Amino acid sequence: MAVTGIGGFFFRARDPDALSAWYRDHLGVVVEGQMHWDQAAGPTVFMPFAAGTDYWPADKAWMINFRVTDLGGLLARLRQAGVEVKTDPAWDSPEVGRFARIHDPEGNPIELWEPAEE
Repeated sequence: MAVTGIGGFFFRARDPDALSAWYRDHLGVVVEGQMHWDQAAGPTVFMPFAAGTDYWPADKAWMINFRVTDLGGLLARLRQAGVEVKTDPAWDSPEVGRFARIHDPEGNPIELWEPAEE
């Protein structure tokens, strides 16, 4: 197989430095010359959605999904920092895991996913 994983996710930002700091401070994406982190092994879903999906805001072409551990603890820290968090029990399932949604300061949608324990 030619592709072995996602090597990067690149997107435009009005204030790249401030946005990099937000991702570092709130989600632990480390900034060392560029935003990066060493991913833990686990699944990565690559899935185009229909153009009319309502899974994320219609004015955004993409939504990133981050795998997380201790979703409850992360959500508590995000709320304490003033980040608006949305949860919906309908998103969660024992087979797949738990989900929450947030937006970065530039309005980009982020889904947080704590996979179900195997």
